[in-house]
Order: sequence, then C-alpha cells, then structure tokens
Amino acid sequence: MKEESKSRVAEGVQDGVSRSRSRPASVLTVDAAGAVAERDQEDIVWHELMNAQRTRKILSGALSGIERLDGGWVVAVIYYKGCRVLIPMEEMMINLEGDGRENSDPVNRQTRLANNMLGAELDFIVREVDEGSGSVAASRREAMLRKRQQFYLPSQDGPPMIVPGRVVEARVIAVAPKAVRLEVFGIECSLKARDMTWEWLSDANERFATGDVVNVMVKKVTGDSVEGMKVEVSAREAKANVNRENLMRLKKQGKYVGKVTDVYRGTFFLCLNCRVNAVAHSCSTASLPGQGDEVGFLVTRINEDREVAEGIITRIIKRG
Repeated sequence: MKEESKSRVAEGVQDGVSRSRSRPASVLTVDAAGAVAERDQEDIVWHELMNAQRTRKILSGALSGIERLDGGWVVAVIYYKGCRVLIPMEEMMINLEGDGRENSDPVNRQTRLANNMLGAELDFIVREVDEGSGSVAASRREAMLRKRQQFYLPSQDGPPMIVPGRVVEARVIAVAPKAVRLEVFGIECSLKARDMTWEWLSDANERFATGDVVNVMVKKVTGDSVEGMKVEVSAREAKANVNRENLMRLKKQGKYVGKVTDVYRGTFFLCLNCRVNAVAHSCSTASLPGQGDEVGFLVTRINEDREVAEGIITRIIKRG
C-alpha cells in the first residue's frame, strides 16, 4: 500500500471513529462488572487486529459502506467486531471484466460495483494499525492473492485443492436480475442466472441474495500467475437435475400453473410451479402476458431432448 494511501486512510479512520481510549470514561452502570467487561471486549478485539497484522492472518467481515474521504480518496468500510476497518478502493481487487464501462475511470468503475456488493462477506488482511488514533487500514487484494496461492496452485503436500470437476462453496457478493457475482476462494466471477439453477428464473433476486453461500462446480481454471488467475464455475451443475425427473411426471393435455420468466420474439419461457421449464409459442388470452406474470399452461408435448414442456398459455392468473 502506498504511503499516501496509508496516511489518507489513517486520517479517514481518525475522522470517522473514536476508540474507547480517546473518548471520555464510559457511564458507570448499576452492574459495574458489565462496564469493565465491555472495555475488556474492545481491548480483546484491538489485540486481535494487532496480532492479525503481525501474522498476516486473513480476517473477514461484511462490507458496510463506501465513503469518499477528504481529498477524494474512496474507501470501503468493514466493521470487524465493532472496529472500523478501511480498505482503499485500489486494494479491493474488484473484477471489472464485462462491466461495459471500459472507457471510464477504473476507480469509478470499482466504486459502482462495490456499491452493489454492500452486505457481502469479504476477506481482508490488516496492513496498518495505529492504536493511539484507532486507525485500521487493510487490503482485500492481499487476502485474495493469498487464497489463490493456497487453493489453486500445487503445494509441497500435493496437487491444488481446487481443480476442474470439484464442488466448492462460493460467496454471493452481488445480485442483478440476470446475473450473480460470486467470489470463489479469492477469485471473482459472474454467472448468468440460468447457470445458477436448473429452473429458469425471471429475476435472480428471487432465489439469491448478497451474503449467501452456494455450492458451485469448478469447470475451468486458467492463468499463469495468481494476479491473472480466472475460474469458470456452474452452480447449476453442482446440484442434481430434478427438472427432467419432474418433466416425466407431467401429462399431455394437463393444465398447470407457472410464471413467465422471459419473452423473446413471441415465444414465452416459463417455470411451472412443479419445477419444470416450459415453452409456449402461442396464447389463448385476451391480452399477452409479460415477464413475471402467473399464468395457466396447457401441455401439448413433452420434449425430452430439450427437457422442457411445450404448450399454450390459456389464461393470466395474476399480473407480475
């Protein structure tokens, strides 16, 4: 971390937080032992942070805010057990690939994506601690690179821990209607909603939320160094495919309820309540349904090859 970054982060912490050492003595309560216990707990957390800085231990906490300090310095704020930790945006190591703003300022691009990550659990390594002022500066970049080294590269004890075909846990760090951003042991990647589950979704927010932990199957790991490492995963393939099994239980000319997940060139894509994907090429309704509408669906064909039910939308039950 650059010296200028260190000083500005320290100034930001001093402006935004006052630790117990610099504030007036706490009000003495009826339970005097309780006041002592509170002070001791603060000392324990501070001691833990100082040890973490010395040992370079990876800590984690929820992203609680994005702030612009005096002079325009942008930082991410994490409260670790009540202690305010600041991470300069340059140390957040946010993957900008595919954000569609290649000509914009990198810090502004990172800040925009970081706003969508509020509430996500992030790893960090403490870089600077000033007990007198209560300043804590950290780096997410260093924590992510450490995890990549540990899990994706071979060690003296054997081959890499994460290889194609292995199912691992991933953190959900941001959710959009058609995509979900994940962190997989130090590497960020973005998945389309259709790769998150076997059932079609109209909005990924219906099923996933920032802070969730999901299982994913590793499809591919690329990169010659920890800095340029990338990973391709699928959350859908980490689960059993119940769509086909449920499909075979449907009956031709049977009527079912489902939700329209998408409309494209006159074709309606649905997910039935019985957890089966369906396609309708026509409707017998007075007005056309839209994405998110709950509809009645008549099955005319069971398409085993595409694993979908085909049919007609017969009525609109409820507008989405």
